Amino acid sequence: MTPVTRQEVLGLYRKIFRIAKKWQSASGQTEETIKEKEYIKNEAKTLFRKNKNVTDPKLIKQCIEECEARIEIGLHYNIPYPRPIHLPPMGLAHKQGRTLRQQEKLRKISKPIYLKSHDEVS
Repeated sequence: MTPVTRQEVLGLYRKIFRIAKKWQSASGQTEETIKEKEYIKNEAKTLFRKNKNVTDPKLIKQCIEECEARIEIGLHYNIPYPRPIHLPPMGLAHKQGRTLRQQEKLRKISKPIYLKSHDEVS
């Protein structure tokens, strides 16, 4: 990992903990705010620890982009949890029809960047 990339990753890590420290839930309830703050901290720790041994520059860049996307979406919608995507069961099929395996492949490809690591951790 280059020093610039390392600084970028550490900056994101610190940014997440600053956000968690100031976080207020949409409902304004104290219990929910505490629960969401803990979720933000635990999710960050889990994902950063999981990816600490990644050395491939492309994969590192993808993880950084995912982190930035999740931060922006969380701040915009005031929801710390990843926003799910909703696709109809055979919504990606062409007129000729697709097999189930091809449907799963198309779903995996169409998954937004901010959900790439969510399924692996959950």
